[in-house]
Amino acid sequence: MRNRFVFASLSVVALLAVACGGGAGATTAPTSAPATPGAATSAPSTPAPTSSGDDAAGASVQVASTDLGDILVDGAGRTLYGFTPDEGTGEPTCYDDCAGNWPPLVSSGEITVGEGLDDSSFTTVARTDDAGDQVKVGEYPLYYFAGDTAAGDTNGQGLGGKWYVVDSSGELVKD
Repeated sequence: MRNRFVFASLSVVALLAVACGGGAGATTAPTSAPATPGAATSAPSTPAPTSSGDDAAGASVQVASTDLGDILVDGAGRTLYGFTPDEGTGEPTCYDDCAGNWPPLVSSGEITVGEGLDDSSFTTVARTDDAGDQVKVGEYPLYYFAGDTAAGDTNGQGLGGKWYVVDSSGELVKD
């Protein structure tokens, strides 16, 4: 009985910490887009990628047609996002807890781009953590969202007014 109380108490504290987190990099990991950005919900049933998911040497970026238009996805069809605090610097600003919810697309080799994409728009930028080099398009380092559990999910779109899918020209889709 005491163990259940401790577990329940810890669960409540964890949810409050996630819901009350602030700052540019603080986000939550809802399983679908919440009614209120930043609202705490349960974690996704499928773990988010922690890297490009492609071979260890390189990453693949493709275009997928969605209700939001033509957007960038990785080689497995998982949606890629840009983070507005990265605007103007081209440097990743999502680290620690933020990167747990928004893992970076990383590559230690050549970036393969799909049809209709300009390969000269894709580069990498060094991260200050141990994740490696993050793929970026134009000025936006690319991220996944832990709340996207299947290829084609766009559950992170517009979250917190800071996270947006990226279109095929490398611009954020702010709907």
